[in-house]
Amino acid sequence: MDSVDLQVLKSAAGWLSEGHRVVLATVTETWGSSPRPPGAMLAVRGDGLVAGSVSGGCVEDDLIDKVRDRSLATDRPEVTIYGISKEDAQRFGLPCGGRLQLVLEPVRDVASVSGVLDGIERHELVSRRLDMDTGEAVLQRGSRSDVLAFDGKVLTTVHGPRWRVLIIGAGQLSKYVAMMAQALDYEVIVCDPREEYAVTWDVPGAKLLRGMPDDVVTELQIDSHSAVVAVTHDPKLDDLALIEALKSPAFYVGALGSRLNTQKRRERLAQFDLSGDELARLHGPVGLRIGSKTPPEIAVAIIAEMTAVRHGVGLETVGIKSLDAEATQTVCM
Repeated sequence: MDSVDLQVLKSAAGWLSEGHRVVLATVTETWGSSPRPPGAMLAVRGDGLVAGSVSGGCVEDDLIDKVRDRSLATDRPEVTIYGISKEDAQRFGLPCGGRLQLVLEPVRDVASVSGVLDGIERHELVSRRLDMDTGEAVLQRGSRSDVLAFDGKVLTTVHGPRWRVLIIGAGQLSKYVAMMAQALDYEVIVCDPREEYAVTWDVPGAKLLRGMPDDVVTELQIDSHSAVVAVTHDPKLDDLALIEALKSPAFYVGALGSRLNTQKRRERLAQFDLSGDELARLHGPVGLRIGSKTPPEIAVAIIAEMTAVRHGVGLETVGIKSLDAEATQTVCM
């Protein structure tokens, strides 16, 4: 499963290598209730084929028509704004009078796209700086503190895994969590020292580490852009990771288990050098309560809760805090 960026850029690179004209549209600013956030991308081929989205379907048809008839971004990058007036908002279907600003780039150098793809495939962050006057794009190594920036002269976009998740355990559930996390632009790292699970790990792009979980958490220098999810159901492994993860700045720390097992885990962890505030950070039973039974359903619940926490959405607002006790008992891996 590819990230959204990867899908758009792969399509653009493929079309360019086939000799097609390609215009890359990037959302740089939004006002009001815009459908897509800054950084959303759309690639439009000269004949009107598209990959990605910048408005959820509101303005794409108009962009396609203008790219096809060469009335936008023919020679160099330019800026266009949709939804300036109430009439435009209604015409293009932008909700609540929302507006969005786009940079449209006629991509001439396939290397400026393929270089980003290469970095993403290596699980690296890549910063791409587009000069609006010359149309030249320069690539450099990015960092997690980098953000999209546009001052009218230079557009800087950041591509690759800005977030990462460490999954403790390489079983069946972990595979679904890993694939879903990759689709959301996470760098996925899996830790399992057990031979019988490690040899069957087969999720492309997800790194497998064989060290002990507490050592791996420390070595990775878990930061505020990181999540840790323990799903082995083996306290000897899960607890080791949780002790270190709860002391880290990780934005999310969760562990699989029933309410009873979660209470027992909290009692065990309280015997170590963890404060009350650190223990309170543990999400357990892990995941939103959506009636999950199967490994894919439980993975959806875990990823959903991670997403809510990452975006600062209160779980009381979501209205469903944790998985059913029976469900967490039935899936050990």
